[in-house]
Formats: sequence, C-alpha cells, structure tokens
Amino acid sequence: MRVFITGGTGLIGSAVVTELLAHGHTVLALARTEASAAAAGSAGAEPIRGGLADLDVLRAGAAQADGVIHLAFSHDFSTAEAVARAVAEENAAVTALGEELAGSDRPFVTVSGTPYVEGRASTETDPLSTDGLVGGRSRGVLAVLDLASRGVRSTAVRLPRTVHNEGAGGFAGLLTGIARQTGVSGYPGDGTQRWPAVHALDAAVLFRLALEEAPAGTAWHAVADEGDAVRDIAGVIGRRLGLPVQAVPAETYGPLGAIFATDQPSSSARTREALGWKPTHPSLLEDLENLRP
Repeated sequence: MRVFITGGTGLIGSAVVTELLAHGHTVLALARTEASAAAAGSAGAEPIRGGLADLDVLRAGAAQADGVIHLAFSHDFSTAEAVARAVAEENAAVTALGEELAGSDRPFVTVSGTPYVEGRASTETDPLSTDGLVGGRSRGVLAVLDLASRGVRSTAVRLPRTVHNEGAGGFAGLLTGIARQTGVSGYPGDGTQRWPAVHALDAAVLFRLALEEAPAGTAWHAVADEGDAVRDIAGVIGRRLGLPVQAVPAETYGPLGAIFATDQPSSSARTREALGWKPTHPSLLEDLENLRP
C-alpha cells in the first residue's frame, strides 16, 4: 500500500514510517522543512514539501496514496490562543484530506487522545469530549469518523497522555523539560492522578494494524500502561536528574494545568482482542530510566 503520512518525522511518526516500510508499504511523507525532508528520505520515505496549512499539498498527497495516516499537530501549548490556532489548522487539514478520499473506500487513520471518564479507566466505546481547551480537536476526529458514511474507511487511534521513546515524549516529557528549567521535579495536586502511556514503537504497530484492518468508523486505544501515578513519574524523573521531587501549583503547567491534575487512566482491552495488538516495549517508568542528567 502507498501511504501518505503527515507528521512522519516526529517521535511517533518516525516510528510509524519505519513500521510501515518494514511491512512492505511505501510511504509518502509530508515535510515542512528541508531538514524534515532529509530525515524522511533517510528513513526510506518519499518526502513531499509542505505543511499542515498547505491544503493543496495535502490533497495532492492523498490523491497519490492508497491510504492516509494523519499525525501532524502544532504542539504549541504556551497559551490558549496558540492551542486554538493549532486545532483550527488541524481541522482544516483533515477536512481537506477527507474530501480527497471521499468515495474511494481508502483507509484514513487519524489521531486523538484517550477520553477522560470520571471514576474509571476509559474504553474504546467512550465518547471524546468536545468541550474545553482541545474539544475542537475531538470534533475534527468525529468528523473524520463520520466519513465512513461517505466511502472512506476512516478510523482513529487514541493515544495516551504519554507516548515515549528513550525517556522522551508526551506529558512525562513535558514534566522532564519543566524539571530541567526549574530545578524541581514537580507534579500537580497530590500526585495520585494516573496517566496512561505507550512506547512509540508499540503505538506504531497499532497505526499499521488500523490502516490494514480496522473497520470504518472505529476507534482504538494505543494504551500499554493503563495509568501510572504522576508522583511516581516525577519521582523517576527527579532521581534520574538529581532533583528534588515535590508538589507544585497546577499553574506551573500553563493552559494544560487542569488536565495535568486530572486522574485519567485508560484501557486497551478491546483493541488488543479485536486487532491482536500486543505491546512489547518498555513501560513508561522503565523507559524513564534512560534519562540523563
């Protein structure tokens, strides 16, 4: 299958490209910069220059492909306005991709986060929230899934709060970055709130399986660790960096503070059973042992 991918040189996307190539697919990768184009080419993909805002480039990439995987997102969480701009850009992009794929029965795999459900681990059948800071992103995902009624085999892979590789990535990566800046490995609240996680190489396998096998209109959970206490995550970070570990105000994390303070475990039982997905790489707490001071 010839696959067009956005975000193909990021932490997750680079793993997905490698996974696709290893299983006989060819890859056309959106590349915003010369450096990204070089990285995509070195990985074995064919780069196509353009960014998420270049809708004509996105349509052209999808037109050349047997399937599409969308991963790109502007991860600027500095202000609520920046997040809103990123969400609007992404929703315009997936709309353009969907219009190009309509009526073709080709697969379109998009991405979201796992949902929050009070009092229990979320499952694949739980709906995404369309409220709050990133609610617009959920509406974009739902619009992609609705393309199932327009002749697109659209599916969504829901990623947990941390997708990691060699200790980097996701919410845990943000904790690490702030710890390096402030000299304190902090956590919001009492630190008992749980965050789910997955290794990027395991997530990549699920993206491939969704592309190859998932029925139209379905959502899947790329969750390996159902939920690690944030205090435990901060504890490993503090020990590896030689920093004190303590509670800090939620405001430390800017617009994401309220989300960081929320208990949000998630299950992937249905995904594992239906698609035969079996995570095999290190857990988050194990992987954080790769951090260097």
